[in-house]
Amino acid sequence: QVQLVESGGGLVQPGGSLRLSCAASGSINAIIKMGWYRQAPGKQRELVATIVNGGDTHYINSVKGRFTISRGNAKNTVYLQMDSLKPEDTAVYYCTAELLYSTKWGQGTQVTVSS
Repeated sequence: QVQLVESGGGLVQPGGSLRLSCAASGSINAIIKMGWYRQAPGKQRELVATIVNGGDTHYINSVKGRFTISRGNAKNTVYLQMDSLKPEDTAVYYCTAELLYSTKWGQGTQVTVSS
């Protein structure tokens, strides 16, 4: 089993930055891909960014050039550096770890972009 714990959310003004962290524990060698999803009030959950074990990354168009996903040296941590934040980035952000037969989710961390 894999457990995920996110941290780093909060309130930030438009144009500001936040860095989300997600620490994985348990069977971390079974993780194929890690990523971040978000869900804004009244909207469907959407994929924000992913990173596979080889290092390749994927971003949705709305965050390209502003967000950066990365893995820690120990490979059990994934980060989401969010720059030039906009009010429409306000959402609960969830860390995910994709295994061979399942996907694990963190509990979510709130990001609010507001002046």
